[in-house]
Amino acid sequence: MKPNNPIMNECYNTNPERTPESDAKTSSTASNHLVIVGGGSAAFAATTRAAGKGWRVTLINDGLPIGGTCVNVGCVPSKTLIRAAEAHHRAKHHPFAGIESTSEVSDFGAITRQTQELVETLRQEKYLDVVNDLPGVRIIEGRARFLSSREVEVAGETLIADRVIIATGTRTHVPDIPGLAEIDYLITDTAFELPAAPKSLLVLGGRYIALECAQMFARLGVKTTVLQRSDRILPTETAALTDALTGYLRDEGLAIQTGVEIQAVRRGGDGVEVEARVGGKRQVFTAERLLLATGRSPNTEGLNLDVAGVALDEQGFIQVDEQLQTSRSDIYAAGDVVGDPMFVYTAAYEGALAAENACTASGTTPRERDYNPLPWVVFTDPQVAGVGLDQAEAEAAGHDAETVTLPMSKVPRALAARDTRGFLQLIRDRRTDRILGARALAPEGSELMMEVSLALRHGMTAKDLASMFHPYLTLSEAVKLAALSFGKDVDKLSCCAT
Repeated sequence: MKPNNPIMNECYNTNPERTPESDAKTSSTASNHLVIVGGGSAAFAATTRAAGKGWRVTLINDGLPIGGTCVNVGCVPSKTLIRAAEAHHRAKHHPFAGIESTSEVSDFGAITRQTQELVETLRQEKYLDVVNDLPGVRIIEGRARFLSSREVEVAGETLIADRVIIATGTRTHVPDIPGLAEIDYLITDTAFELPAAPKSLLVLGGRYIALECAQMFARLGVKTTVLQRSDRILPTETAALTDALTGYLRDEGLAIQTGVEIQAVRRGGDGVEVEARVGGKRQVFTAERLLLATGRSPNTEGLNLDVAGVALDEQGFIQVDEQLQTSRSDIYAAGDVVGDPMFVYTAAYEGALAAENACTASGTTPRERDYNPLPWVVFTDPQVAGVGLDQAEAEAAGHDAETVTLPMSKVPRALAARDTRGFLQLIRDRRTDRILGARALAPEGSELMMEVSLALRHGMTAKDLASMFHPYLTLSEAVKLAALSFGKDVDKLSCCAT
């Protein structure tokens, strides 16, 4: 995608003592120069951290506009459209007696245009405006290419760096399927900008991006079918969770087909045909459009990383140690380009950590990355969210693990909202009573994870959580009730359970 951000080929801060010309003349000779390849969350977190430590920073961006995946084609547009679809869906399907309401998608393009307006606003306010106030920061638009571990060529200029951070992110993985190259398929880069909704849609994939997009389009009136290779959607989660989510999505009219072996893709009468084998039998799926949600591939091609001495794994992701240092001591990497976990908040964390380690004086002990505890969310409705270990993971780690499952029908807030879909699970160690993790399948279930995350961080027990004040008729009361369930029957407790 061609960058459409408001900056020109280069962007500088407004420090009156510096000019683009003076920077260009000194870029190859000045000390404490950090070159960052990439323009997303990891790159900008690294930029702000390095600038705060007094380093001069040159940030090189290519491909997506400044801000990278999250603000342009990921988190911001997807969650905005998910909320729009939710508003439409709830207006048509609310559970309250005596209230009649309807909803109509009268202009799909207006929804995507409003979404793109927010994208452009946040790109300017949260990225460009932020670095514009930082001393010593320069942005160059162009494709970077390593000439050595400390020499980076871009836009006809050779930059000499004291340290380099690679934060080039990922893109949609395009599987090797016969006929796919001849199809005008969608990816998230293009799906969130459609001026009109297709009548029907096939979604290849069954993990979080696929499910979020599929439900969003289905709620906005698109006949949508999910084609998943594994025998379950979200196959790394428990069957109880994924089976329940599958049921809720199908209840809304979303078609979900698992165990699909794609054989070929071709143009068809309705737009596109996907030939597959399901349960050993040939089956053909048709729709107007096809959306790929088949994982992510790292943006490492064309960087000349072999010349720089940077090692990659078998999938092309950059290999780093716990300090985010690559196989070259003067080159670091951060964000999605180093592989899982691939979240915007972990990318920002890694970018700042990489800059901290890269820009710290020699002899100082570098910091290691620490993802414990790491909460995560799948923004379906109901949401899937988790933090820490599940039952199987806890047992594998040697814990005497115990899990309680609290149906949302036991939570007063859910009863009042007349939406009791799903459950909350808490996992503890029986011997110590310490909380080990949580999983939620619930409307706004992600809002429950931060309390459990703090409990994990501070070694809290189920008794600790049960003894805390939780305002009555809040969703967070589910955490208290689940903690109480380790030793009590919540059906025998009063509303303000103790």
